[in-house]
Amino acid sequence: MSVMEAGNERTLLQTVEGMAAGAPEEGYSLREIFDQLDESAFGAGLFLLALPCCIPFLYGVPQVVALPMMALAVQMAMGKEQPWLPDALGTRKINRDGLTAMAKGGRKWLGWIETFSKPRLTTITGPRSERLVGVILCLFCASILVPLPMTNTVPGFAVALAAFGLINKDGFLVVIGCLLGFVWVSSLLILGPTAVLTAIHFGKDWVTGLVRS
Repeated sequence: MSVMEAGNERTLLQTVEGMAAGAPEEGYSLREIFDQLDESAFGAGLFLLALPCCIPFLYGVPQVVALPMMALAVQMAMGKEQPWLPDALGTRKINRDGLTAMAKGGRKWLGWIETFSKPRLTTITGPRSERLVGVILCLFCASILVPLPMTNTVPGFAVALAAFGLINKDGFLVVIGCLLGFVWVSSLLILGPTAVLTAIHFGKDWVTGLVRS
């Protein structure tokens, strides 16, 4: 049963907030967190892992979740029915402070999504389309692994939007997330090499200036 269904079920953000409030000091492993989601869909896992990537200037947690998020996206692209994490990734822990930051940041930056999202364009969220979305999300997850400042925020939002769209059968939200991610990846491919070449150029000039002085 989806955490977004009506009735007594809590929303996904409320579930994260509840976990953070009741977490011990050492926090939970990713596998323990997934168990508390009570959700077998890939969307819930990807949304949860994307949350810390969406929060500007949150360091440490995005690095913990980046590879597990990539693992889920790959499984989704392969057409797996349920998400699974190997021990090397599933045992990674997020402490209470990290969970609290995720909950507060998720509510601040993505709280609006719970009222905006609704079932529409459901063909995009079907099983076949989901595999294609998984391939696309693999690209976005890979860009989060790029070791440059602030490279996790935009693709984190892209993954979160698309994942929430999958949870709520909202194809429009999936499209918005994919478009945002494509714009980011395209910018990274175009501007990334330029930034590197510029840094090398200034580095050479700096070394030359030291030698001459």
